[in-house]
Amino acid sequence: MKTNNRIKEAVQRHFDKAKELCAALASHPEISAEEYESSAKFADTLKAAGYRLEYPYCGMKTAFRATLENGEGPAVAVLAEYDALPGIGHGCGHNLHGSLSVLTGLALAELKDLFRGTIHVIGTPDEEVSGGKIAMADKGVFDDLALAVMIHSCAGGFCQADMDALSLRSYTAAFSGQTAHVAASPWKGRSALAAARKFLDLIDARRECFTPDVKVNAIFTNGGDAVNVIPARAEVRIEFRTDAMAKLVAVDDMIKKCARGAALAMDCEENLRLNYNDFADMVRLASLEDEVGRIFTSLGLKMEPISPPIGSTDMGNVSYRCPAIQPLLSISGDPLALHTKEFAEATCRQEAWESMSLGAEALAILVLEVFNDEGFRRKIGEEFQKRRDLKMGRL
Repeated sequence: MKTNNRIKEAVQRHFDKAKELCAALASHPEISAEEYESSAKFADTLKAAGYRLEYPYCGMKTAFRATLENGEGPAVAVLAEYDALPGIGHGCGHNLHGSLSVLTGLALAELKDLFRGTIHVIGTPDEEVSGGKIAMADKGVFDDLALAVMIHSCAGGFCQADMDALSLRSYTAAFSGQTAHVAASPWKGRSALAAARKFLDLIDARRECFTPDVKVNAIFTNGGDAVNVIPARAEVRIEFRTDAMAKLVAVDDMIKKCARGAALAMDCEENLRLNYNDFADMVRLASLEDEVGRIFTSLGLKMEPISPPIGSTDMGNVSYRCPAIQPLLSISGDPLALHTKEFAEATCRQEAWESMSLGAEALAILVLEVFNDEGFRRKIGEEFQKRRDLKMGRL
């Protein structure tokens, strides 16, 4: 029997279980870092299939790592998400593509005669807020893996071989000055609000020299308490994105200079505090994307070119640690937007579940190729080293 036929049959044997998981998460959505039932359902299902379970994992109560060791060989990780959005539910499809990752793990557990090596199915919580994969990457969870992979849901009838992303850093910039009455003795004051305004003015003055990928956005979160008092404190929440971590460092330097310059000009003090850990851009690998495109097409999935990056994801941090990819899988022919209730409803339709089945087949085929094709494994490993070094400004 051909390998792909065996994969298809293994996926189908666990298809009903995956549908149950998808529907269960949809009916009881849990927001970021509170995915207690969701993570337990995924983890228990994998443990019952013979995986060795670590849960909680990596210092996060709703993270897990399920491991299947099958002799000497490379290690591959299939990543699973499961957090929902407040007030919307699974409008990003984590219930579906998280269940897809579990389905892939269940199928591969039945195919141990086809590979040698170690499979991890890693539950990665809190993608929508702080990015659970970021902490995992910082602790070395993905180091030395031959591949880390997951699929992300999309809609519209067309799939993409990978999802590009921008790096992201966020600060709260606090400016401190001196209060004074605006009419009686304004000369005694030092306006923190004026310093905060000039901070944003200086950034705007730099925009004409930005490369097209650089995005800087900000809001005032504190501008004083009374209109007749010169504010002694003002705060700005600022986020900036680039297409490479080396560029993020350069923009960071510019942001800090603008903050310091504004504070100096207004005789104030400034302090920049990180709001959360950095989201990295995606280290894309052409050899891996080409193979995913071939696999998807062979399964009858319609493909379109990879879209330019418009946001950020913690999968980018994984991609700086090992060869990684996150294909987009269409779960509906309707042009539904992510982060909507309409998308959440679509995840529990038959069309979406059929896509989930094909997605699990695709991931299983890719994982087995990485295990069994040493030349392919070496190729993506070498490209990963070169692309990562380029993104980090080492080349």
